Amino acid sequence: MDDRTKQLQALGREQYDRREFDKAERTLRQILARGDARYADVFHMLGVVCHDGGRLEEAQAFFEEALQINPHYTEAALSLAVTYNELGRYEEAARLHAATRPRAPSRPEGGEAPVEVDAFVKGKLANLHADLAKAYLEAGMPEDAILELRKAVMLCPTFGDLRVRLASIHRQLGELEAARFELEEALRVRPGDVAAHVALGVTLLALGRTPEAIAAWQRALTIDPDSKSASMYLRMSKTADAP
Repeated sequence: MDDRTKQLQALGREQYDRREFDKAERTLRQILARGDARYADVFHMLGVVCHDGGRLEEAQAFFEEALQINPHYTEAALSLAVTYNELGRYEEAARLHAATRPRAPSRPEGGEAPVEVDAFVKGKLANLHADLAKAYLEAGMPEDAILELRKAVMLCPTFGDLRVRLASIHRQLGELEAARFELEEALRVRPGDVAAHVALGVTLLALGRTPEAIAAWQRALTIDPDSKSASMYLRMSKTADAP
């Protein structure tokens, strides 16, 4: 990934996280126009943008592309299942829903004991580990990214966002119990983290614990009634369970 693509990806992610979908779409499409790489998260974000705008067939194509790049991308599978349901493709939606059932989990271990330094220095070191983890992930080395994030968490265990990032990598690798643990720890220190509640719901659903997943999304909506992700996953769970 060259510097310009990295800049566009970071900007597109920021705009997406702020729900500035028009801006995010323009930025993310610039990455596609460059034609030098294919990133599952870029396709997934574009799919969510299109879904939010009612462009279901475009959303379907983007979600399918994300899954072709990363078949273990749980969020993309669930988003595609929602889209299939809304397009009346119920059998395909059911197949995708079934594909999110449990995989054999594993918990890679790593990290070193933190040095006893003041909180400011620990925070700077944790951010450096997190930046290195991002670089490893972009290079296609997720296990190394996990190790760096574990070092960051050991330095700053109350930084819930680090655990959410760590859980995301575990989930994409199919290490669902590891992802669940990290998200529950993140919520223990930041119980109002909507993104962590939504991600925990996705993980619980993949583990086959549907009632608990629904409860997690409902908690997210209690905190933020405008959470589109929580609403989408709740809608998906209802359509998937419908006779």
